[in-house]
Amino acid sequence: MIYRKAVKSAVLSMVSLILLLSLLITSNKANADGVVVDKVYHPYVLPNEREFEWRLLSHQNDNGNSLGQRLAYGQSLTDNIMVEAYIVGERDGDGDFGLSAYEIETRWMITEQGEYWADWGMLFEVEKEHKLDIWEVTTGILFEKEFGRTSLALNAFLIYESGSDIKNEFETEFRLQYRYRWLPQVQPAIEIYTGEDYTGIGPAFMGIHRFDGQKQLKWEAGFITGLNGDSKDHILRVAIEYEF
Repeated sequence: MIYRKAVKSAVLSMVSLILLLSLLITSNKANADGVVVDKVYHPYVLPNEREFEWRLLSHQNDNGNSLGQRLAYGQSLTDNIMVEAYIVGERDGDGDFGLSAYEIETRWMITEQGEYWADWGMLFEVEKEHKLDIWEVTTGILFEKEFGRTSLALNAFLIYESGSDIKNEFETEFRLQYRYRWLPQVQPAIEIYTGEDYTGIGPAFMGIHRFDGQKQLKWEAGFITGLNGDSKDHILRVAIEYEF
């Protein structure tokens, strides 16, 4: 038990340092090539958890409109490790919708909920572009802290892109969600995203409906406005997740 706590303390110290460095890097340089706005992750994994997930992202700016969707299946391997596989589809410039990428994502719940002053986790993700030699490896720090009926979630990601069809480089992204747990079914929030010379902020709403046992349905919707000077830069994000 003492050894396990010592290992957790060492991991938390490393995680805190990485999070601080990521925030400093993000505040000075944010140049990721992909869309920054997406799901804000929470550092929790349920034992024997299985889930199906669907996400939609619609981006309107001065250059037009882009649309992306993701379908995923995930399953917990242990009480604190979750693995999820994604297929990603996007609409191209001709208006045709097709497969664009594949992803494998692992979430590690480092601390039990309420074990320390805040809850910590990590995310590891590998993405491969369809028909292109482009690989993207992501390492992320997941943080959540409850203040009464509100919750603050922070995500800091370090991304490495490589392949013959892209310039090899490191990138950073940062996501923040401050949520008011009004009702289980309706929880308003404010979200902030930075990356790709992009800063966006906007409202979000989410909720959860529980069924028998461990079955539950989660939903999220957010409307993020870019603050980069474009006359129009809006992103609508929607996610539905069924856990069983």
